[in-house]
Amino acid sequence: MGLLAAISLQQRRYDHRSERAKDQSVQAAYPVPVILMKVEEEILGKVYDGRLMRRLLGYLKPYRGVVAICVVLLLAASVLQVVGPLLTKMAVDKYLAPVPSQAATPLDPYLSANPWIGLAQISTLFLLALLGAFLFDFAQAYLMQWTGQHAMLDLRRQLMAHLQRLDLSYYDRTPVGRMVTRVTTDVDALNELLASGLVTIIGDVLTLSFVVIVMLKLSAPMTGLLLAVMPFVVLVTVIFRRSATQSYRRIRVAIARINSYLQEHISGMAVLQLFNREKKSGQEFDEINRQHMLAFKEAIVAYAWFYPAVEFLAMLALAMLLTYSGFRINEGSLTLGVLVAFLQYGMRFFRPIQDLSEKYNLLQSAMAASERIFALLDTPVKIQAPAEAKKFPAGPARIEFDKVWFAYRGEEWVLRDVSFAIEPGETVAVVGHTGAGKTTLISLLLRFYDVQRGAIRIGGVDIRELDPRDLRRHFGVVLQDPHLFSGTIEGNIRLGTEWISEEALVSAVEQVSLLDFIDSLPDGFAQPVRERGDGLSTGQKQLISFARALAHNPRFLVLDEATSSVDTETEFRVREALARMVKGRTAIVIAHRLSTIQKADRILVMHKGTLRESGTHQELLAARGIYWKLYQLQYKDQERTLPPAGKAV
Repeated sequence: MGLLAAISLQQRRYDHRSERAKDQSVQAAYPVPVILMKVEEEILGKVYDGRLMRRLLGYLKPYRGVVAICVVLLLAASVLQVVGPLLTKMAVDKYLAPVPSQAATPLDPYLSANPWIGLAQISTLFLLALLGAFLFDFAQAYLMQWTGQHAMLDLRRQLMAHLQRLDLSYYDRTPVGRMVTRVTTDVDALNELLASGLVTIIGDVLTLSFVVIVMLKLSAPMTGLLLAVMPFVVLVTVIFRRSATQSYRRIRVAIARINSYLQEHISGMAVLQLFNREKKSGQEFDEINRQHMLAFKEAIVAYAWFYPAVEFLAMLALAMLLTYSGFRINEGSLTLGVLVAFLQYGMRFFRPIQDLSEKYNLLQSAMAASERIFALLDTPVKIQAPAEAKKFPAGPARIEFDKVWFAYRGEEWVLRDVSFAIEPGETVAVVGHTGAGKTTLISLLLRFYDVQRGAIRIGGVDIRELDPRDLRRHFGVVLQDPHLFSGTIEGNIRLGTEWISEEALVSAVEQVSLLDFIDSLPDGFAQPVRERGDGLSTGQKQLISFARALAHNPRFLVLDEATSSVDTETEFRVREALARMVKGRTAIVIAHRLSTIQKADRILVMHKGTLRESGTHQELLAARGIYWKLYQLQYKDQERTLPPAGKAV
């Protein structure tokens, strides 16, 4: 329950002012309101970063045997790419347009003198070369996709494990959408590079190398003519690269804005419809969508002229070859078979160049994605277990806050010199205005943050000397906004804890007065639960959350605004469940509804980060201090009158 509880505990504490400041800066550049463009999505990074590439290739290390097989298959497929034109040259020069002075080839002893039989033999060899290239390409593509998926499985597993270990402060300053993008979109970009892009680049380079070597051996002058257009191809490629790079950046930013807008407005659809804002929202989305369309149009235009330009240069080079070879053939210094082979090699020469220019953008996108992913993985985990962690105190343990000071940023103190103790088996309530530091006390106790000054001890042991997992295992937490996962009711109560018996499960549900409701369901405990408990009332979700905490049999119980969002009838049921849950346990109850904490053994009153009052309900009312004012504000509209000073209720 650690990460989920941490995020929910801080949900109301999170300071949105920094996010609003970012929104305002973005709105200055874009007319659509409340859109946060993430700077990280705009940074492209280097085209190639050796440090990042070495680290990225490290994920292929467990599969290096498969990768080696793929390289061998690529080499074989590249060799077979150059065999076809050579066979065509042989067929033309030996059978279709015989050249008496033609140099002997290694295949001549195996070829028939009969033209029909000889052409059939060469055709068979050509077909075998095509089939071999197809099989090699298929095998290496399958193996590399398999390797890429396994490597990305390992990377996603590592990302998820790191996210679960990160401190709560990281989630305070990082939007959820950005973290989801790291684990999904960015990992997919790396998968494209590892599974296809990187291998394709190697294959294209090998094919180009073999083609150039064979062409030079056949005719160096004709090879020079073919290479004469290369400066123009390079120029066209550079222009295309710059145009496509800018387009891809704009597309990525536009997609991020669309996702952000959709997430916000779909989540707030009830408010949008309640205030009849559908038309305005549609206009805003149209503007965002238009930016995406315009960015995509730029990419389409870039591709629309790049491929025809390269094709034109290729045809120009082939035309030059035809002109030159025509004179050479007429002179008898060149065979027709060489010309036919060069025409085929010319097509094989320019196609990899087109692919390489496109893979440039893939490589750049992957480098940017890897930089963002590794930046996340390199985020240090500050809340860690000490090298020699102490065991959690056995038996009754006293909770002690000793002169605790804490600030989320700098010296903007949220808690100032807070000291109090909770005895074993005692129920202590914490009340105060919003922002008084109530939830922060719980976050520090569960060590989602570390105190800057002072100490928190349990059973005389500083919690910083304990393993955080061991510490949190002894606490049961019920939050204001109960979070249910997709699955079943039983699964949401167990949360994967296997040692909870069926008897303990039923007992926990019965103690929170939820058994009758579960028995009325068609599937009982196996009743499916949709995302975030959709279809269940807030009270039902809250009672399931109570049963979850009770089933884990914690030594300490923390209730954070557990009744603030339920109706009066449910509140009475929750209060009855609460009375049973705290029996025999040390409990800390944070509440705005003072009716739920009047029977607490002691009430702590927080005000502006300091502990101002402490006592029982009657003692605090009699003191006519902050607690008395809170009580007066909450019950001023009721007919019952407040007691005079010094008298108990």
